[in-house]
Parts: sequence; C-alpha cells; structure tokens
Amino acid sequence: MISDNLGKFYINGAWVAPQSAARMGVENPATEEIVAQVALGDLRDIDAAVAAARAAFDGYTVWPVQKRIDLVKRILEIYNARAEDFALAMSTEMGAPITWAREAQVWAGQVHIEATIKAAEEMAWEYARGTTRIVHEGIGVCGLITPWNWPMNQIACKVAPALIAGCTMVLKPSEIAPLSGVLFAEVCHAAGVPAGVFNLVNGTGPEVGARMSEHPQIDMMSFTGSTRAGTAVAAAAAATVKRVAQELGGKSANIILPSADLEAAVAAGVAGCFGNTGQSCDAPTRMFVPRARHAEALAAAAAAAGEVVVGDPRDEATTMGPLISKAQFDKVQRLIQSGIDEGATLVCGGLGRPEGVSRGWFARPTIFGDVKHEMTISQEEIFGPVLSILPYDSVADAVRMANDSVYGLAAYISGSLEEARPVARQLRAGTVNLNYPDWDTSAPFGGYKQSGNGREYADWGIHDFCEIKGIVGFGD
Repeated sequence: MISDNLGKFYINGAWVAPQSAARMGVENPATEEIVAQVALGDLRDIDAAVAAARAAFDGYTVWPVQKRIDLVKRILEIYNARAEDFALAMSTEMGAPITWAREAQVWAGQVHIEATIKAAEEMAWEYARGTTRIVHEGIGVCGLITPWNWPMNQIACKVAPALIAGCTMVLKPSEIAPLSGVLFAEVCHAAGVPAGVFNLVNGTGPEVGARMSEHPQIDMMSFTGSTRAGTAVAAAAAATVKRVAQELGGKSANIILPSADLEAAVAAGVAGCFGNTGQSCDAPTRMFVPRARHAEALAAAAAAAGEVVVGDPRDEATTMGPLISKAQFDKVQRLIQSGIDEGATLVCGGLGRPEGVSRGWFARPTIFGDVKHEMTISQEEIFGPVLSILPYDSVADAVRMANDSVYGLAAYISGSLEEARPVARQLRAGTVNLNYPDWDTSAPFGGYKQSGNGREYADWGIHDFCEIKGIVGFGD
C-alpha cells in the first residue's frame, strides 16, 4: 500500500507540499527496486510543524483525560480497519514476510495502543497527599523519532501515550521505511485528531532529526534508534534542557542454565534471534551454554536454523525476509567475516546470500560456536540473523560475561524458576525474560547503560510524557 501522500507532510491538520524539492527513493529490499519517492523535509518544514504543535498545545492539553482516551480509541478502531494496508506497506518497505507483517508488525501497533488505553483508564491522574494535590500534566510539544525495524510498534509506543498525556507532537519516521508512517498520519486525520496536535515530517536524521533535537520550542525528544544517533540527539537537546527519552542499541544475553531443557531452550533462542531477520534491538544474540553441553547446543541450534525459510516476503511460507538495505547487508557481512577471522566455529550460514538468491538484501541465517567473550561478534550489535554461542564454566561466569557489555536492554534466561529468579536479579538489563514468556505490553521497556533511558509501554510510557505538578495547600 503506497499512499498518494508520500510526497507531502502532515502539518496543522492538512497534507501540505514540502518546502524543499529533495526526494529519496524508497527501496523494496527484497527486490532492490525503487517503489516510491518520499519527500525529505528541511528546517522550514520542521519549524512549521513545531509552530503548529505549539499553537495547538494550550487548547488540547486541557481536554479531559477521558476525551483524550476516546480520541486514541478512535485511532485504534481505524488502525485496525486498515490493518492489511499496514501489513502490505511494511512488507514492501522493510521486506517483512507478509505473515510476520500481519501477526507481529501490525499486531504490535494494535496491542500497544490497547495497553496504553487500559493503563490510562486505570491511572491516577490526580491525587491528594495531605493537603497537596499531585497532578500529571502533558509535558508540551514532543519530537518523536522512530526507526525502520518495528515501525508501528515504535510509533504506537510514542504517539498513543503522548496524545493521552495531553501533548502535541511532530513525528519523524525513518526515511528508509516511510510508507507505514504516512498511513498512520492518515489514520490520525480520519480519527479527528485536532489540527496541530499530530504532525508528520519525513526527512533524514542529520537534518530533520537534528533540528528537532535542538529546537527551542520542543519540550521533549523521544528517540528510538542506534546508540550512536541517540548520543547525537542528546547532545543537540542539551542546550535547551529538554527531556530526552531514548531506546537504543542492545546485545542481549541469553543464559541457558544447567536445569534447562537444552534442546527446547536453544531452539527458542534461535527463533528469538532470527525473528525480524535479526533486526530487533532486544534480540537474544549472545547465547551462553554450559561448556560440557556446548557441542549438543551447536547441534540443536543448527537444526533450528534449518527450519528457517528465507524467501519472497509475499509468500506466506516465508519466515525470514531480507535485511533492510545494502548498508545493513554489508555491515552484517563484515561482522560475519570478523567471526571467521577471529576463530569462531561457523556452525551454519556464513557469507553471501542464501543459495539460489541473486537479488535482494537476503543474508544467510548464521550461527557461530566456540565464541569467546572478547570477539567482535560477541561485543558489537550486528542487527542481522547472526547468533553467537558462548560456553561457560559456571553460572557466575555466564553472569559476568552477560553484564560485561556497554548495552543493557534485555536479557533471557532458561531453566527452573528456582534457579532463574536469583540470576535475573543479577543481570544489568531493563527487561529480563524467563523461559521465553509471552510478550507483556504492560511491562516497562527500556535499557540500562548505553541502551538508553526512560521506559516505554502502557503507563510507563505515559509517565515519560508527563510533568508532575504539586499544588501545595490545595486542601482536602
């Protein structure tokens, strides 16, 4: 689904022509074909969008909370009605297998909006503490920058709580995968979001993103992307002392304890690593296994990798599509080569495209064994279907290696709860998953260390978009 509005921006309740003539081709990474042209904004477009958001804020933020919740409910209704449009858009722009696009990518947007609505309805927006009144209010105008790998997940995680908190906003989706973001703006318009409350400008990070980050009329930046880009956002935002919430990179550890069902745990870990073609910041990319069972783990991992079906994203049998771009493909190839050069055992996969594939940015599902903690593939975020398996001598040894990382977004543990619970408390990660549980959209999501700050999902996300006011002497 390619919208007719791809060459425009959504500002102040209308689709408007960009100030610049700059355009960028939107590539289908499965075919390497340019399927559309997206307009790229400049400083004038951002200034116009911010001005619209600033003008709309005072009137919108005083809406009763229930009225703001009802607005988001209308967005959800229209979003669900256009689910297939979103699935086709994300399958086209990022190469997501169509079944994955429907059941994971589109679904993620839906369940996050639902969780935000539920949390808002249960939240204490005002309460008394003695004679002081504690009030949660929208922080102001928000700049939202979202990535290409989970477009609707991240747009929903920012726009829904910002709207419910009483904020106005400017959204910059990834220019690499802009189709779904434009569709979401159409949904907001159809739902009756007031003019200026939600605005969308496409563009590059160095131009549009940088201007948003430094803009004196933006009160908060919410950014999801690489740690490198996140530090640039924070640095640009510092001069205006705006709030910055960041969800950044990861290199998540997956500790398989001695009590675990090794074959089942390894298979689930491989699936978690390879999902979304490995392009998830919280993917379990470092698997730690007991040294005595290392060979057994490699065999189980190879068997699980053999079940992956790489192919045409529009084929419902496909389970893995391409990487997003040539740049990402080249990065993954470089890191696979580093694993080979540094002496890791190549269990399956390796360099180049899968057999029989001649175009598209398809990578081979790759697993390395005998990985040492200091190897590049154990330290650097790859963002592709590459799993590193590291043997450990003791659980304490596994915990030490898991924590010895600049990242701290997520972690995974398999084994008995009696054994896993104390290990979970030792891991320096924002989310620790025990025995591959169902996704909990009400759990806080965010990272330690260079994986970011702030938390998303449900009430955690709403709080990030709120200021807290104490009215002292308010009375009973």
